[in-house]
Amino acid sequence: MKFFTLFILLITTMNAFDLKPWSDKIEKLSEEEKYILLHKGTERPFSGKYTNEKSKGLYTCKLCDAPLYDSSSKFDSGSGWPSFDDAIEGAIKRVPDKDGKRVEIVCANCGAHLGHVFEGEGFTSKNTRHCVNSLSLNLTKKTDIKDENLSYAYFAGGCFWGVEYHLEKLEGVKEVTSGFMGGHIKNPSYYEVVRSNTGHLETVEVVYDKNKISYEKIAKTFFEIHDPTQTNGQGPDIGEQYLSAVFVKDEKEREIIQNLIKKLKANGYKVATKILDKSEFYAADESHQNYYEKKRAKPYCHEYKKRF
Repeated sequence: MKFFTLFILLITTMNAFDLKPWSDKIEKLSEEEKYILLHKGTERPFSGKYTNEKSKGLYTCKLCDAPLYDSSSKFDSGSGWPSFDDAIEGAIKRVPDKDGKRVEIVCANCGAHLGHVFEGEGFTSKNTRHCVNSLSLNLTKKTDIKDENLSYAYFAGGCFWGVEYHLEKLEGVKEVTSGFMGGHIKNPSYYEVVRSNTGHLETVEVVYDKNKISYEKIAKTFFEIHDPTQTNGQGPDIGEQYLSAVFVKDEKEREIIQNLIKKLKANGYKVATKILDKSEFYAADESHQNYYEKKRAKPYCHEYKKRF
């Protein structure tokens, strides 16, 4: 009897969406998840697990698992909640609030409450912000490509935009992602790294085909597209987050970098590049990816100079 009463209440709360297919999942929700999804509540700002999440993947409805947002539409609004400037076509239903001031967004499949949508704020070119509760979402992260020929490498050489620009042009490199590594907090935002002492370096993750290009070739290029002798940053970008470093995942990579540095020193360069152990990589949000390609410009502090 108690569950039946609750069920009727939930149907009324969620604009008469049919909840019968999700009754088993409703029973497993926490009280806070029910408050958000079923009673249109709002979680505290900056408390949600996905607020600063940078991973690539697909965000789905916590209740019915319907796909809602691709990670490429997520951006850092500074609002305290996950923000997206677009949704998967047909995934979201807009419902004007009774007070006529805001527009609620719900899952078009099951009616679960997600948050609210705002327009005209100017955060992105789409001029739209879907402000979503983390508790309304699940994230299925993009699985690593199951290809034994692919490998990953990590380089920090000042502003990650310039390093990304040059390394992604190498034949055999599949993808370059701008992000952060080496710090002491999880999921840092770009502004946290720039404005506070998180310990992170602006770093790029390079995915490459080992059959087409070697780690040594990529590392050589890295040393030739930035100034490895600068000790306080790169070009006009000064600060700890802009220092030169290579994050290595094993002794083989460490040995390759050590040998390249020896060659540079033999050629008269006072190398400041640090060799650090690989740690967790945090991708920057989508607005910081492929920056120069989007701007149709060239890096202002990274250019190729033959050093070997």
